[in-house]
Amino acid sequence: MNRLPGIITAIESNDHLSLVDVAVGQDTFTAMLMETPQDAPYLKVGNAVVVLFKETEVSLAKNLSGQISLRNRIKGVVTQIRNGAILSEVMLDYQGQTITSIITTRAAQRLVLEQGDAVEALVKANEVSLMEVGNADTDHIPSPVQGEG
Repeated sequence: MNRLPGIITAIESNDHLSLVDVAVGQDTFTAMLMETPQDAPYLKVGNAVVVLFKETEVSLAKNLSGQISLRNRIKGVVTQIRNGAILSEVMLDYQGQTITSIITTRAAQRLVLEQGDAVEALVKANEVSLMEVGNADTDHIPSPVQGEG
């Protein structure tokens, strides 16, 4: 699981869903959660949280240009690639932290990924979860909403 520490900067909610913006360094990550500040007290602007997303939910792009609907675009540098027969694990340096992506080996070959390449990792908002800092109970991690991004 990829983990990045951050601070909640904005929350937009309706009856059951929240879009939560989290500052991680100079970047803003967005999580779409099936909870609101009324039922999850840790959802408060200024609170420290950990941004969580699975390695299999991280797509990679090289030389990406134009606009896309994905909210979470993470610029990084490839530090290591482990190619398997079907899947490849690609590690990126993001602000001194490691982000891991698991993509098909075919995709890694099509991108001609090499150590030192600048890439963007892409994660849909509905695949991002938040955990309050100091909460060791990882079973409490909110489930992402499947669908929009």
